[in-house]
Amino acid sequence: MFHTKRAVLPAALALMLSLPGCISFGGKPPAQLLSLDAAQKVAPGTTRSASAGTSITVADPDAPKLLDTVRVPVRVTPTSVAYVTDVQWADTPRHLFQKLLSETIAATSNRIVLDPGQYSADAGQRLMGELVEFGLDEASNSAIVTYDAILAGPGGTAIARQRFTASTPVGAKIGSTTIGAPLNNAANKVAADVAAWLAATGR
Repeated sequence: MFHTKRAVLPAALALMLSLPGCISFGGKPPAQLLSLDAAQKVAPGTTRSASAGTSITVADPDAPKLLDTVRVPVRVTPTSVAYVTDVQWADTPRHLFQKLLSETIAATSNRIVLDPGQYSADAGQRLMGELVEFGLDEASNSAIVTYDAILAGPGGTAIARQRFTASTPVGAKIGSTTIGAPLNNAANKVAADVAAWLAATGR
């Protein structure tokens, strides 16, 4: 089900104002909050050491305004978008994907993987990019994740760039209870492909 807001009727608004103890200006909370769960995780107790210049910092990807929100978009036509009702992300998709990507790279390599806010005396590489798509497509009834990865060296110069995309069938009608697993699966596929790309290129 897709979301369309309706204006509050004056009578209903007057009733709300007469009951100050019942007013909530934060809006109705969604029925569900979605997050991402890494398919490949670093085992507890794992220790890492690396030579100078081999760490990698994974930055939050850029994202268009359409995706820089906790709402879940559905591409209805090539030029129109709706949002799934009764569900939201627990955080913005770009931040959730950054965490997933960091965990996947750390779990599939021996590299020290850092968040942008973590201090490191080692000026290693930096993985940046843009989250181009992260939502549902009504025509194909699938979840689609597309990420443009940019790998930069210690000096900030881009040394490699590649687009990664994955889609997972929803398998049922798009709705708040059917989209979490397909989106998580597509995001994990992209994260695994990025990690494999880094390994294959010797970076």
